[in-house]
Amino acid sequence: MNHGILTLLPIVTVVAIALKTRRTLEPLIAGTLVAYLIIDGPKFIFGWMDAFFRVATSYDHQWVFMVCLLFGSLIALLGASHGTMGFSKILDKLCRGPKSTLIITWIMGILIFVDDYLNIMTLSICMKKETDKHHIPRESLSYVIDSTGAPVCALLPFSTWAVFFSGLFFAEAGVPELGYGSGISTFYRVIPFVFYAIAAVVIVPLFALSVIPPMGKMRAAYQRAAKTGAVYSPESELMNLEGEDDAPDIQGNVWNFVIPIGVLIVLAIVGGELFLAVIAAIAICLLLYVPQRIMSLSKACDLAMHGFCNMIPTVAIIYFAFVMQEAMNEIGIAPYIINLVQPFMSAEFFPCITFLVVAALNFSTGSVWGIPAIVVPVILPLAVSLDANLLVVMGAVVSGAVLGSHACFYSDATVLTSSCCKMENMDHALSQFPYAMLAAAIAAAGYLLCGFLL
Repeated sequence: MNHGILTLLPIVTVVAIALKTRRTLEPLIAGTLVAYLIIDGPKFIFGWMDAFFRVATSYDHQWVFMVCLLFGSLIALLGASHGTMGFSKILDKLCRGPKSTLIITWIMGILIFVDDYLNIMTLSICMKKETDKHHIPRESLSYVIDSTGAPVCALLPFSTWAVFFSGLFFAEAGVPELGYGSGISTFYRVIPFVFYAIAAVVIVPLFALSVIPPMGKMRAAYQRAAKTGAVYSPESELMNLEGEDDAPDIQGNVWNFVIPIGVLIVLAIVGGELFLAVIAAIAICLLLYVPQRIMSLSKACDLAMHGFCNMIPTVAIIYFAFVMQEAMNEIGIAPYIINLVQPFMSAEFFPCITFLVVAALNFSTGSVWGIPAIVVPVILPLAVSLDANLLVVMGAVVSGAVLGSHACFYSDATVLTSSCCKMENMDHALSQFPYAMLAAAIAAAGYLLCGFLL
């Protein structure tokens, strides 16, 4: 059923309430209820419950929940081992001030490229103490981490993003006929046209070196840190009551940090399964810490459960983001937006319109990979019919997905980043938004230029 302009009401509700309350979970719940009220009328509660249970029973969603929860256990064990104190001694030699600290964070974010979840969770463990030491606002740290998560993964052919999009593009109209062989080989040619990811990654060092100044909420965060010394807002204080590695008289062993993280990264790259890699890293923590008498087995299990439970608020937000995704798919936002912009499509404008449409749909649903899977079967045949450059159009699809992951305040990447940096989600989302929009403007200009020249 076509719901017309009411199709946009749920996302307008979510954004309006979130901006007013500076919270994330409650606006998402309200948005899902509004969506099913439009879809099912007086019986909306039954549609809402069906979506609720579909999300709960989906294997892919369960995987995300368990990875997040288990990462909470790993973070708790690593913190209690004080291994980061040993690692900090190494970083101290490199991180001599705010600029060098952010540059090191950016470089490490590029090096941990296999998966955006792995990037976010590993980098936050490594760098939070260093940025706090140099009075860098958590908003700045979370922006750098988020900007080297999905954007970097989308630019490298050895990441989960590359695997997903190469398979998606290769399965659709015209792709095998481009003459590049496999899906991955085709994706190699798409990478130079993923303009948003390129711009987002390049803007980070310019920000770190003060070439691009703090803007909006980021500027307010730097002013707060300069005046009060507080690296996070008062709303984030409850998340920081339990300090990590804050006992100066404890000498940490760097290997207690490096070995579990190394196992995590290697197994994620070699085995291609982050869930099993996290479990293996937790097992390595137990094998390292208990024999050293850093903690007893019972204490380690208690810490693991405590960290597991600490991630429940994060999982709750991600859960309702998935419910929101179900609702927006049912209400038909993708065909509504595509039909809305179709009269304005031409070969010259098509890449730019594709980028903006995919980004808007990703932002409105929080579905980073779900929206491309829905719209690519429509967009690529349309690109062929318009004789648009397919590589540029594919790059625009990937760019739109990255922008949605980066800018949407209830996307899983945004929520995970703020949680791992121990700050309120809206503080992170609003402070990085101007930089996401700057990268988006650069990307849109690039697609317009390519539309007319290629």
